[in-house]
Amino acid sequence: MTADKNLSRAGLYGALDIGGTHVTGALVEFGDHRPVVREMVRTSLRADGPAEHLLSAIASCADSLACPAGLDWGVAVPGPFDHARGVALYESVGKFDSLRGVAVGEELRARIRAWPSTLTFVNDAEAFLLGEWSDGAASGHRRAIGITLGTGVGSAFLADGEIVADGPLVPPQGCVDLLSYDRRPLEETVSRRAIMRAYRDRTGVALDVHDIAARARGGEPVARTILDHAFHALGRALEPWLLRFAPTTVVVGGSMIGSWDLVEPAIWSGLSGPCATPGVLARAAHPASAALVGAVHELRRTEGLG
Repeated sequence: MTADKNLSRAGLYGALDIGGTHVTGALVEFGDHRPVVREMVRTSLRADGPAEHLLSAIASCADSLACPAGLDWGVAVPGPFDHARGVALYESVGKFDSLRGVAVGEELRARIRAWPSTLTFVNDAEAFLLGEWSDGAASGHRRAIGITLGTGVGSAFLADGEIVADGPLVPPQGCVDLLSYDRRPLEETVSRRAIMRAYRDRTGVALDVHDIAARARGGEPVARTILDHAFHALGRALEPWLLRFAPTTVVVGGSMIGSWDLVEPAIWSGLSGPCATPGVLARAAHPASAALVGAVHELRRTEGLG
């Protein structure tokens, strides 16, 4: 074990959170108290770009951190992905298709200047929920659901600190994006691309979601109707799983919670009966860093440290 490796054993780790428009990196310190995120940096990337662009952007983000070589790294990454082997499995999912079959773990070990001792890949939605449970909006809850709203819809289910990804109480693989709404895949209604497409089809204008939200706040009926429809659909799709899993909180994160004033009431409109418990919906306490903390939390668990 090298001196640098001892830093991870002492509580210092590298972390990456790979998203559809950017990758975030940080040093995360786990001590006797709550985790501390240090030196967080962000690098833009194009999810439809070639593999070289994506791998270079991820490595560049890691290289922007003032960190020693030999750290253990936790990496939050969207699926489909073989987390154990570090191999991407994307195909026709609207992002990262150029990485299909690429051994991302091996590529990053070769590219990151402060070479990682280990790379532990964790589903990004699971990492998000673990981070919010470790120190955030899900802290203290025995049963929690995490939802991430960004390029797509991510989800995770947690009971007593452990991710639940199979069984009768959760959707297949614990993935809300595999559900349907109005006989179509849910992400055809609730996702960045779906909302942008719906607005473009109705108005002929191409806007990103935050711009559509701004127009909705300004009183534009089309913008408000599209957002209300999308997030009402999310509530409707979630409702039976809330009844089965019985969480005491549903923590929502991702880039779209910048429009929480519009998102929250629309989700509520899709819930009814026992699901409509006051306070069950919660905005993420640490939307920018939860997945980083969660990825390291899972890394420490696999090492028997957390």
